[in-house]
Amino acid sequence: MGYSGAVLARARARLEERQAAHRREQAALRAKICRLVPRIAELERALSGTAARLVSVSLKGGPDRAAAVEALRQENLARQREEADLLRAHGWAPEDMAETPLCPLCGDTGWRGAQMCDCLAALCREEQAKELSSLLDLGGQTFDTFRLDYYSRTIEPGMTRSPRQNMSFILGICRDYAAGTASAKDLFLNGGPGLGKTFLSACIAGEVSRRGQSVVYDSAPTVFTRFEARKFARDWSQAQAAEEDTQRYLSCDLLILDDLGSEFTSPLVQAALYELVNGRLAAGRRTVISSNLNLEQIRARYGAPIASRLEGSYLSLPFFGEDIRLQKKRGV
Repeated sequence: MGYSGAVLARARARLEERQAAHRREQAALRAKICRLVPRIAELERALSGTAARLVSVSLKGGPDRAAAVEALRQENLARQREEADLLRAHGWAPEDMAETPLCPLCGDTGWRGAQMCDCLAALCREEQAKELSSLLDLGGQTFDTFRLDYYSRTIEPGMTRSPRQNMSFILGICRDYAAGTASAKDLFLNGGPGLGKTFLSACIAGEVSRRGQSVVYDSAPTVFTRFEARKFARDWSQAQAAEEDTQRYLSCDLLILDDLGSEFTSPLVQAALYELVNGRLAAGRRTVISSNLNLEQIRARYGAPIASRLEGSYLSLPFFGEDIRLQKKRGV
């Protein structure tokens, strides 16, 4: 998962806080048990001294060493049985005196081999949702709140379907895409302003994030500014931060590049866009691009190589109808 360093750091900090709280709770329970049942405290002190006694016996050597070690082991087992019986008799479990990890699957490391454990992954999802919520209204922007009534039922001359028929089709595609059941790997949402491209992008971002995948949602000007900083940063720390950001754009499970065409276009922007599109296609990572530009305008602005990849590998979804912002302004 391509979670950002900031998301991962916040998730790890929260996990460490939970683990520390778990250890404090365990220590408090052990102290309470020892206070209420003094014999258990005596047994704990004896058990904790076993290691030192074992070392002492081993250092003495001699023919009786094996027998002495076995005697210590039996003594230890007897104490453990007595402690377990006492705990049960007072309504506790033997495990209540043990130091156990909060997560038994990973032993509180957050990782199971090279795989992120569920305990850390859940916190990463929560932190990512917070990060996305600072950019998007994830509570209000959902597929269920998307309103088709803003789109006319009238089929305009030269068109084969009405704006509402078109948006109903697009809504279904975006739902399937967010659920991971769409055949298309990448989407190109294009059309005039105020037609729902950003809203549906936010719906996709929220749904994919809730399914546990890493999502980066950013505007084209912000993304290309980070690519520019990677190349022209004046000091190492700025260059390193920009490099981390650009790697996050390239490696996240889903990148949503919003409002392509609103940035100042330059050869550097063209190169960065090609790196993004081509790199993510080659890696098999999903991408959604929204733009006021159509494919012909993309070709004119960014060149044939980029247009070719969008035409060949992206499902183009043209938005048309009346600007929803203007409708709302009129009180529709």
